Amino acid sequence: MFENLSDKLADTLKKWAGKGRLSEKNVKEALREVRMSFLEADVNFQVARQFTDGVKDKALGAEVLRSLSPGQQFIKIVHDELVLLLGGEYQELDLRGKPPLPMMLVGLQGSGKTTTAAKLAYHLKGMKRLPMLVPADVYRPAAIDQLKTLGRDIDVPVFDSDPDTDPVEICKSAVDEAARRGLDTLLFDTAGRLQIDEPLMEELRRIAEATNPVEILFVADAMTGQEAVNVAEGFNDMLDLTGVILTKMEGDARGGAALSIKAVTGKPIKFVGVGEKVDALESFYPDRMAGRILGMGDLLSFIEKAQQVIEEEQARKMEEHFRKNIFSLEDFRDALLQMKRMGSIEDLMGMIPGMKQFTKGVKDFSQAEQEMIRIEAIINSMTPVERLNHKIINASRRKRIAAGSGRTVQDVNRLLKEYAQMKKMMTRMKKMGIKGLMRGLPGMLGQK
Repeated sequence: MFENLSDKLADTLKKWAGKGRLSEKNVKEALREVRMSFLEADVNFQVARQFTDGVKDKALGAEVLRSLSPGQQFIKIVHDELVLLLGGEYQELDLRGKPPLPMMLVGLQGSGKTTTAAKLAYHLKGMKRLPMLVPADVYRPAAIDQLKTLGRDIDVPVFDSDPDTDPVEICKSAVDEAARRGLDTLLFDTAGRLQIDEPLMEELRRIAEATNPVEILFVADAMTGQEAVNVAEGFNDMLDLTGVILTKMEGDARGGAALSIKAVTGKPIKFVGVGEKVDALESFYPDRMAGRILGMGDLLSFIEKAQQVIEEEQARKMEEHFRKNIFSLEDFRDALLQMKRMGSIEDLMGMIPGMKQFTKGVKDFSQAEQEMIRIEAIINSMTPVERLNHKIINASRRKRIAAGSGRTVQDVNRLLKEYAQMKKMMTRMKKMGIKGLMRGLPGMLGQK
């Protein structure tokens, strides 16, 4: 996400990072490039202008901090203004009030409401909530069946909606059912249309009036760019939204919707969908996203992802082996499995500060993903003893491992060679520190 905008902003800011002083002329020149980057990213024209005007006022009026160079101060101002543009502070779901708490998901047909409802239910389960999914789109029977299937997959109850019943009555009955079952949160998957129309809005207004939802969340396809912003504005005028969920962000290289929607509607982005799996829904933190856009990384999200998937005992074991320099092929495989559970390599690289410069030449990370699968298959074909001591893997063992993994002997040889090189690097890391590690990473990623 934001790939094009991020690259252009990084190039622009890099030119100004070493400036000895900020003048009206060089600030205007830099902001002209920033504005063009925004417009190319499909950011609303008014929003782009307001952003650059805000940066200009602060850059020319601010006292330069003694600990920063003027160029660094300019970058800090851009970062802070970007945080404000994206919404300022992180906005949590409103979970106050007497349960069960109703929440409405609204939006156009095809925006991903049904899948997002399931993702949000899964997220709420992780918060120790007891959600129930409510299919309220009676015009598309497939939506009801889809939600029931998703509910079974994530072990969340789904209200038994009758397609012949008025959606308002379905939602009211679901509230009563949830109260009887001791559930605390309801997610209404409402109907959508190909465009905003009065019958749709009237139905949504009636549901809101009948159930008094704590959240009315607009679900928008980020890939549609400014159109998503325009539709959000229309829904907000008629329903008074409480927040926005942007779907398909993993495929949105421009980011215009994310950068415009808060400024245009005044409503915060609360979540972003970053994949098809039920756990591919991330809380939206404006400061973290601003850091990722500007190539500063997002270590907090990286750490949170790691904490979610890496078991404490496993992490302790790997750390001890690393410290004692006995990092085996089994440890290597376990580390790869944990990394796969955290998400795509491209997303993870974007979260680590400084990694963007190393991965800039990498256009397709799918090759690296396939390499991880290849390595896992080969290591799985080894015996426990071979995984713990790679030196005993002779020619006959290599042939057996290759046959068992469906790979070639050359593949096995390459893995063992790469593993031996990695062991050497891990030994050197203790001497050269993190800077040395960063210098060595481009080679590990297959770059020259």
